[in-house]
Amino acid sequence: MKAVIQRVSSASVTVKDTVVGKIGHGIMVLLGLEKGDNAAQADWLVDKISGLRIFSDEEGKMNRSVIDIGGALLVVSQFTLAGNYTKGRRPSFDTAAPADEGKRLYEYFVESARQAGLPVATGIFQADMQVSLVNDGPVTFILER
Repeated sequence: MKAVIQRVSSASVTVKDTVVGKIGHGIMVLLGLEKGDNAAQADWLVDKISGLRIFSDEEGKMNRSVIDIGGALLVVSQFTLAGNYTKGRRPSFDTAAPADEGKRLYEYFVESARQAGLPVATGIFQADMQVSLVNDGPVTFILER
């Protein structure tokens, strides 16, 4: 399970000219699910993201979490994070979770984040999405479990 997270001032996801998910200050999560990923990994990732101190305090130091600042998550499925590009020029997605397994884990991740007390907006699993964001900092991390 992989996630690219970005501290944002705002972010949104659009499907067919309709905004389906939108947040203000918070974290954009691009979530990549691979074969064999499980709920324990999702729980670990939610815990890590919700507690990661990547927001500035009054002294300008990264000392606050998304929970501390009352922020939100925008979670978008991103199967290309499972891409293998070591051979040739066209990535292989053989390690990506099958659609049914991926959707189940994606929905589990979102629900786990909500149960952790975070407001969560989402994209639509397997949809062609356009993502817009204002990366605050920029601050970007890659998390893997």
